[in-house]
Amino acid sequence: MSAEKTIPATLIPGDGIGPEIMDAVTEILDAVGAPFAWDKQLAGMAAVDATGNPLPPQTIDSIRRTGLALKSPLTTPVGGGFKSINVTLRQEFGLYANLRPTRTFVPGARFDKIDLVLVRENLEGYYAAMESYIPVGDDPHGIATGAGYNSRAECNRIVRFAFEYAVKHGRKKVTLVHKANILKLLTGLFLEEGRKVAKEYEGRVECNERIVDACAMQLVIDPWQYDVIVTTNLFGDILSDLTAGLVGGLGMAPGANIGEKAAVFEAVHGSAPDIAGKDLANPLALLLAANMMLEHIGRADLSTRIESGIRAVITKPELLTRDLGGKSGTREFTAALKQHLV
Repeated sequence: MSAEKTIPATLIPGDGIGPEIMDAVTEILDAVGAPFAWDKQLAGMAAVDATGNPLPPQTIDSIRRTGLALKSPLTTPVGGGFKSINVTLRQEFGLYANLRPTRTFVPGARFDKIDLVLVRENLEGYYAAMESYIPVGDDPHGIATGAGYNSRAECNRIVRFAFEYAVKHGRKKVTLVHKANILKLLTGLFLEEGRKVAKEYEGRVECNERIVDACAMQLVIDPWQYDVIVTTNLFGDILSDLTAGLVGGLGMAPGANIGEKAAVFEAVHGSAPDIAGKDLANPLALLLAANMMLEHIGRADLSTRIESGIRAVITKPELLTRDLGGKSGTREFTAALKQHLV
């Protein structure tokens, strides 16, 4: 492929199983002729070992330059005052929308034919982490307090993102998930702005509302009633892991963090250091994130091709990785998928 047709992108191999699943994914991307020109950078413990910094300036500079990144799981060092790397990336680049599609791939699962998308606000809410202690008697940490905030502008922006996503992808319904019955101001503002935005899409996209606890219950009773869910930061974090559980767990859960100037695509599971280097890791979450990245740059043709390959290979029980009930290893699964694609 000529240099003129390539698209620069930052590649972060990550920690634990990260490098081996990243190798698997880039091998598959190469097999279909994906146009990425990778700029490999470090983050997490690999970056601490090399530079003493879990998120080196050169990694941030690379993402700022490319506006596009594929990231394996990272380990944030414990102690030492290190802030969550993922939170830092979201704040640094204004990655306000967290996109978590949930679809059934493995046949015969408890929930079949799941196809929903959760859109989570990524910058505000309780994850703004405005925390403090209040002394009680002789205990300086007698009470811990935490405060969050939602701005009208950000509530409007994230709901609009969800509706625009629905329109672009032919989705029929957006559900506003909130707790405005109790958190009347904090999530009441989200609901108020959500209703305003929904009016602009009347006749094109249906809108309904759910209190978050009712939504959680309904997701495990009748998940098929949901299409696109949009909610605030904390609720979105919890519900997106719940929806992943409907289709096999975090090993099947890709994610995208999208802003106006950059987008970071990732596997949302942990770095699993206990199985690192043992050829046991499931690369599908990261591969599906790479597929989202292909769609983001307008190469849905390639993502559709890879998805068709995944659906063909995953019907063979002997090729499933152990987290999906099979006995295959990372390399065997990757080789089988590559053979199908080429």
